[in-house]
Amino acid sequence: MLNLSEIKTGKNILWEEQPYVVLHHEHSKTGRAGAVLRTKLKNLLTGAVLDKTFQGSEKIDNADMSKAKAQFLYLEGDHYVFMDNESYEQFFLSKETLGQSASYLVEGTEVTILQFNGQPVNMELPIKMTLTVVDAPPGIKGDSVSGGDKVVTVETGLKVTTPLFVKEGDRIIINTEQGTYVSRA
Repeated sequence: MLNLSEIKTGKNILWEEQPYVVLHHEHSKTGRAGAVLRTKLKNLLTGAVLDKTFQGSEKIDNADMSKAKAQFLYLEGDHYVFMDNESYEQFFLSKETLGQSASYLVEGTEVTILQFNGQPVNMELPIKMTLTVVDAPPGIKGDSVSGGDKVVTVETGLKVTTPLFVKEGDRIIINTEQGTYVSRA
């Protein structure tokens, strides 16, 4: 059982017998009313997002999620096909389920799959990933004094803000939690 103070963004919880991931949380306490926790939850089975407010005395169950290593194989329509690294079984997760995480997937990417009751429900990306820049506007001479930035497109179609010196064909490291440029690879 989790207290309200233990529920954070990214935490997996069990609510009404369904696994949810906390997308956003906000603690607040007003005078004598007691603490409340306003959350935005995403159902890991259906993909539905809902707003839920928990009162200070409520206890929430931790979702019993197991993790397994898998490899992203290919995209088929709106489904991303993965292969379990131990059993070599193939399974898919929908684009809706993966959300923004799907924009980091390149064929062959190793990920951690979250399973609820043995069924794959979501994935976790490595914190840093290396992707190739496929489109970068030229850096304008003289802009480097201000330490300017530009927006480039990587091989998955994701747009990332980078320093001016990054050019087409460069491999860059991106922080997947914030979607930000870290460095050149």
